[in-house]
Amino acid sequence: MARGTFRIYLGAAPGVGKTYAMLSEAHRRLERGTDCVIAFVEHHGRPRTEVMLHGLEEVPRKELEYRGTAFTEMDIDAVLARRPQVAMVDELPHTNIPGSRNAKRWQDVEELLAAGIDVVSTVNIQHLESLGDVVESITGIRQQETVPDEVVRRADQIELVDMAPEALRRRMAHGNIYKPDKVDAALSNYFRPGNLTALRELALLWVADRVDAYLTEYRSAHNVSTIWGSRERIVVGLTGGPEGRTLIRRAARLAEKGAGGEVLALYISRSDGLTAASPKELAVQRTLVEDLGGTFHQVVGDDIPAALLDFARGVNATQIVLGVSRRKSWQYVFGPGVGATVARNSGPDLDVHLITHDEAGKGRALPAARGARLGRSRLIWGWLVGVLGPALFTFLLTGAFPAVGLANDMLLFLTLTVAAALLGGLYPALASAVVGSLLLNWYFTPPVHTFTIDDPENIVAIAIFIGVAVSVASVVDLAARRTDQAARLRAESEILSYLAGNVLRGETGLEELLERVRETFGMESAALLERVGETDPWTCAGSVGPRPCQEPDDADVDVPVGDHMSLVLTGRVLPAADRRVLAAFAAQAAVVLDRQRLRQEAGQAKELAEGNRIRTALLAAVSHDLRTPLAGIKAAVTSLRSEDVEWSDEDRAELLEAIEEGADRLDHLVGNLLDMSRLQTGTVTAIIRETDLDEVVPMALGGVPEDGVELEIPETLPMVHVDRGLLERAVANVVENAVKYSPPGERVLVSASAIADRVEVRVVDRGPGVPDSAKDRIFEPFQRYGDSPRGNGVGLGLAVARGFAEAMGGTLSAEDTPGGGLTMVLSVPTAPQRGSEQPDLSAATTP
Repeated sequence: MARGTFRIYLGAAPGVGKTYAMLSEAHRRLERGTDCVIAFVEHHGRPRTEVMLHGLEEVPRKELEYRGTAFTEMDIDAVLARRPQVAMVDELPHTNIPGSRNAKRWQDVEELLAAGIDVVSTVNIQHLESLGDVVESITGIRQQETVPDEVVRRADQIELVDMAPEALRRRMAHGNIYKPDKVDAALSNYFRPGNLTALRELALLWVADRVDAYLTEYRSAHNVSTIWGSRERIVVGLTGGPEGRTLIRRAARLAEKGAGGEVLALYISRSDGLTAASPKELAVQRTLVEDLGGTFHQVVGDDIPAALLDFARGVNATQIVLGVSRRKSWQYVFGPGVGATVARNSGPDLDVHLITHDEAGKGRALPAARGARLGRSRLIWGWLVGVLGPALFTFLLTGAFPAVGLANDMLLFLTLTVAAALLGGLYPALASAVVGSLLLNWYFTPPVHTFTIDDPENIVAIAIFIGVAVSVASVVDLAARRTDQAARLRAESEILSYLAGNVLRGETGLEELLERVRETFGMESAALLERVGETDPWTCAGSVGPRPCQEPDDADVDVPVGDHMSLVLTGRVLPAADRRVLAAFAAQAAVVLDRQRLRQEAGQAKELAEGNRIRTALLAAVSHDLRTPLAGIKAAVTSLRSEDVEWSDEDRAELLEAIEEGADRLDHLVGNLLDMSRLQTGTVTAIIRETDLDEVVPMALGGVPEDGVELEIPETLPMVHVDRGLLERAVANVVENAVKYSPPGERVLVSASAIADRVEVRVVDRGPGVPDSAKDRIFEPFQRYGDSPRGNGVGLGLAVARGFAEAMGGTLSAEDTPGGGLTMVLSVPTAPQRGSEQPDLSAATTP
C-alpha cells in the first residue's frame, strides 16, 4: 500500500491563520470531488474558524476519562474505518491524554499516512524540537509540546502561513485570537513586536533551508551540474594573507545587494603537511566572516583552482571572489595563477570577481612550508630538464649552431645542471652533470663520436665542468632545502606563538584546540584520550570530527602526553617532521584540559564558599532574628508565671497574643530556613499534578490581613501543572513581602492571566520599588533591600519563592509597577491540553 502524502501549514506564532488555511483547502478539495473529512480541528471558540467547519464532514471524537474528567481526542480507529482520501488533523504537536493509543498526535498522523490516507496538518515554528532553546531565549517561555524536526521535514509539502507582526497584533487587539480578558497580557508578553519579528524570521529561515535542501536533492537526483542562481551564494577564496579581510568585506557588500545573499569563506590547505597560511590571520578572518553573517570552510586540496571550483559548484554558488595575485611579475612565467585559471574554467554560470588590494604584486609574505621534500611535479620537471635537456641542447648545437665553441657549450650545459638543481634537487642535477659531460665528450670534444680526448686542455675543461656542475648542484640543492626548512620553521613558530598566546590567555577550549589541530594537519578527526592507570581503559576527554578513535592503537597518528594521556588523529599518516609541532599541540591540549578541570574545581570551591557564607549568615540570623521572637515569648511567659503580680484579663490576653505572634514569627523564620536548606542541598522534589489556581492562591493569603490584599483570579483560567504545596508557599512569601513594603492604606493586588501555555500570577504593590540593578540581588539568600529593620525576617522569603518556582518548572521575576512600586511575576506552566475544555493557546490558529 502506497504511503499517503503529507502537507503541513507552518506558522510563526498562534493566530497567523494556519487552521483557516487548512479548512479553506478542505473546502477546495471537497468542491473538486475529493473525499475529505475533518479528523480533528479545534476552533477555540473563534467564530470565523468555526464557520469554516460548516459543510465539512467531521469524524466523531473519542471520549476518554482522566482523573474524573472527560476529554475528547481524535479517534484514530474511526478515521481508519472511515478511510477518506484526505484527513484534516489540526495541532500536530499535541500530547494525547493517558489512555490514548499513541502519546503524541504526530504518531497518530504517521498511522494514517502508513494506511495510505493523505493528511493535512498545522504546526507553529516554536513547537519544532530543535528550536526549543532558541524560542525560549526569544520569548522566555519553554514549549512543553514539541514535534521532532524529522517528522516535519518528511512532509511532502510545507506551506508557510505568514503575517506581519503589526497585523497579527491588530488581529489580537480585535479579539480574533484570544478572549478579551487575555488580550492585554498577551500583547505585553508573548505577542510583543520583537518576539513576533524574531519568530517570523526563524520560520522564514527554516522554510528557506528546507527549500534549499529540496533543491539540492533535486539537482543531485537529476544530475544537474550547472549552477542554478536561486539566490546569491558568494564563495571567497582565502590565501591566509592580510588581503583576505578586504575580500570578505567586499563579498559581504555583494551579498547585501541581493535578497538572501550568503557568504562562504574558503581556505584550501595542501595535503603535504602544515598550512602555509598564518593561523592567527586565518582566525581573524574566520571571526570577521562569522560576524558578517557568513560561514568559514577549510578543505584539503593540492590543485587549488580545481578544489575551489569543486567547492563552489557543490554549494551551488553563483559568484567567486578572489584577490589579485600577490606574485611578482616574473613569477607569471611559471603559470597564469589561480585567479586566471579559475576564471577560465568557471564556465558561464559562475561569475568570478578579481578584487584589487594593497598586497597585490608584493610577493607572498609566507612561503609554503613543505619541509625538505619537493613536490612530485617539481621532481618530474627536474629529471626532464636534467636528462632530456642536454639531449635537446646537443641536437640544437650540432644542427643549428655548430660553431659555438666548447667553452660556450660547457656553459650552456652547466645552465641546464643549475636549472635541474633548482627544480628537482641534487639527484636530477647530478644526472644532468653526468649526461652533459658524456654528451660534451662524444659530440663536442675532438675527436668527436668517441670518448677519447686528444687535447689535455679539453680533459681539464671536462673535469672542471663536472666539478663545477656537482658543486653548483649541491649548493643550489642545499639552499633550496634551507629555504624550505626556514619557511617551515617560520610557519611552525607562528603557529606555536599564536597557540601559546591563546592558551595562556585562556581563550581556547579543548574542543577549539582539537579543531585547530585537525584543520592545521588536514586530518579527519582528533581526540584527547586519557586513563588512570596502565591497565585501565581509555576514556575520551574531548574530540572533534567524525568517528574519533577510542584507542591509541586504532589511530593513524598517536602522540603520547605523559604516561596516561595521548593525542590521537585519523585521516593519514603524518611525516616525522610534522610530529614536532604536533607534540607541542598535544602538550597544550593537556594544559587546556587541566585548566578546564581547575576552573571546574574553582567553581565547586566557589559554591563551597557560598555555602560557608550562607552558614555564616545563618548563624548571624540565628543569633539575632531567631532570638528576638524567643526573647519576646520568654518575657511574656515569665510575666504570666510571676506570682507577685496580679494580671487583669486584658493584660493576660495581650501577653498570650504576644506569645502567639512570637511563635508564628518563629515558625515562619524556621520554615524559611529549612526550605532554603532543602533548596541548597537539592532535596526539593516537586510532586507535579493538575491544580486549579483559584484553589491555591486564596489559601496562600491566610497569613496576611484580609483588608491588605485585593484578589483577582478569573475562574476561566486553565489548570496549572504544579506542586500545590510549593506554589502555596511561593505565593505566600511573595505576598507577605509585598504587604510588608506597601504603604499604609494601599492594598496589594494579586491577579492572574493565561499567556500561551503559561499562567502568570502578578503581585503588585505600591511601595518604594527596587532599581533595575538590584532586581536580581533581592532573590539572593539573606538579602533585604533598603533600610528594612532587623527583626523583619532573615531575607529568605523571595529566595525560597524563586527556588520553589524553578523546582516546578516556573519562573519568578521582578518588574516595575507603572506609577511606582514593584510587581512580582510568578509564571507556571499550564496543564497539558486534554481536549476542547482546555485549549492549547500556544498551538492555536485563527483565520
